[in-house]
Amino acid sequence: MSRLTAKAPLPPAIAPGYDPEDHGTGIVHLGLGAFHKAHQAAYTDHALAASGGDWRIIGISLRSPDPARQLMPQDGRYTLIERDAGGSRARVIGSIARALCAADDPGAALAALTGPACRIVTLTVTEKAYGLDRAGGGLDPHHPAVRADLANPERPVGVLGLLTRALVLRLDAGLPPFTTLCCDNLPRNGALLRGAVLDFARHAYPAHADRIAANAAFPATMVDRITPAPTDATRVEAARLIGHDDHAATETEAFHQWVIEDDFPLGRPDWDLAGALFVTDVASYETMKLRMLNGSHSMLAYAGFHAGLPLVRDVMAHAGLAALVRRHMAAAAATLPALPGIDLSAYATELQDRFANPAIAHETFQIAMDGTQKLPQRIFAPALETLRAGGDLRPFAFATAAWMRHATGAHHDCTPYAVRDPRADEIATALATTTTADGIARALSTLPGFMPDALRDAPHWQVMITERLHIMLTQGMAKAIATEAAG
Repeated sequence: MSRLTAKAPLPPAIAPGYDPEDHGTGIVHLGLGAFHKAHQAAYTDHALAASGGDWRIIGISLRSPDPARQLMPQDGRYTLIERDAGGSRARVIGSIARALCAADDPGAALAALTGPACRIVTLTVTEKAYGLDRAGGGLDPHHPAVRADLANPERPVGVLGLLTRALVLRLDAGLPPFTTLCCDNLPRNGALLRGAVLDFARHAYPAHADRIAANAAFPATMVDRITPAPTDATRVEAARLIGHDDHAATETEAFHQWVIEDDFPLGRPDWDLAGALFVTDVASYETMKLRMLNGSHSMLAYAGFHAGLPLVRDVMAHAGLAALVRRHMAAAAATLPALPGIDLSAYATELQDRFANPAIAHETFQIAMDGTQKLPQRIFAPALETLRAGGDLRPFAFATAAWMRHATGAHHDCTPYAVRDPRADEIATALATTTTADGIARALSTLPGFMPDALRDAPHWQVMITERLHIMLTQGMAKAIATEAAG
């Protein structure tokens, strides 16, 4: 079977609805993974088919050479498979023009970012990659990539260093700054990234900081599409559906959502023709998703993995844990303001249906990572509001205890696993001298910059966590779920 390329014959219903090579590039994307291929690149593909324009994408992987090795022999094309209970549907995406790896060729990455054609830079690099100081609103000088780039700003390897260096070079060359569109699950992601870039500029390029502040746009955005990691089965299914081998095939759910603050001084693709919603304020949509979808996702991932439930759909088939998912969503919804046109109860039901999708094999262990980066906005923020309102903290305490149990690395009720977290060494040090639920809860609650002081110091909050963590550590997660669901 031949490999998918630009010359591979495809049925019109599967092939891109335009000639990709007739369109130039206008977007550079940092973080060339499965989610980008299922989301921003798919939206751009729709927009190109609907209204054209020079908006194809140069995709940059910051570390791994695999995306470029998979995509470039295929002329940037790949199969996107949408799965639901009704079956699988495929189409070939043509919006990625080039793919490269910054670690292998940092000069090529900077050249893409500083080229005159680049008008938008989108990012899906995960929360941990930025090196943000969320409390202060700037950069984290202790983040390895930030530290390296501050020491050698002309040869950046990290996100903030690359973005700032590229903006400086563009200004020096008389080119306008690109629009920077963060598509990661961060609260106020545009403002956060803007603050960090300006902070980096003040440290490394003080003469340029004010010009970047005055001219560069950092719109906020909210993205949503469940996208499991591709497997060999993904590639087998792609070959069946398109008749060609595809080493870059990606699978996803049918649902997709993109809410974007409309601030693009250099123009943008007609993403709205693909279903994107352009608004003046993204914050309320972002908070809804972070607390209801992402928060419940984190809770079910930690609890599900340790209860022997490898997939999210397995969690939703488990009566006790599915009930806790519903409880968590209701508790998160209670912290949200009214949203015009949004029925939060209906949104919760839709989320539960998506989680239960029998055609999506989304691993709980895949989700159960980077907890120190995710829990502050997903769990602690709504918990703090609930505390102040005198509400029921149990759903958030259970989620926190489940993460703490995972952070111990203990495998008394599961197979051995790695604690995948950017602060894993710090976590291990904190837990080195304690094995009790009370000691673990206190040690992890006092990680610097992790849990809000007002929440950490609430006595009944710590009691709730400790009680649940004790059951998880001594009787196992299955018992903890049963106890919680009964209570």
